[in-house]
Amino acid sequence: MALAIEKIEDTVVISAEGQINSGNASAIEAELLSQVDKGEHRIVLDLALLSYISSAGLRVVLLLAKRLKQVNGKLVLCALQSRVREVFDISGFLSILAVVETREEALRTTAVD
Repeated sequence: MALAIEKIEDTVVISAEGQINSGNASAIEAELLSQVDKGEHRIVLDLALLSYISSAGLRVVLLLAKRLKQVNGKLVLCALQSRVREVFDISGFLSILAVVETREEALRTTAVD
């Protein structure tokens, strides 16, 4: 699992590659939540290179969304592969999270208050 973090204007874009599972979820959670602790309130999760996410990974995304909501922030997910999208859909997360097709669309969405 690898995370690439870049700042684009006032949004942090975090690209996840590989898998998020019970073995690495706590380390990923710490890294994602540290972004909010540093004052970042607009985050895009680019999941184009994520091949698998477990329930532990879904929990991490939910925790990030809740933390951002507490600080009036915004989380947008983009570029979900079909298998990953299916996991989000089955879990009901597609109805409670902002999910768009492209990184560009995600950046536009975070820019809108």
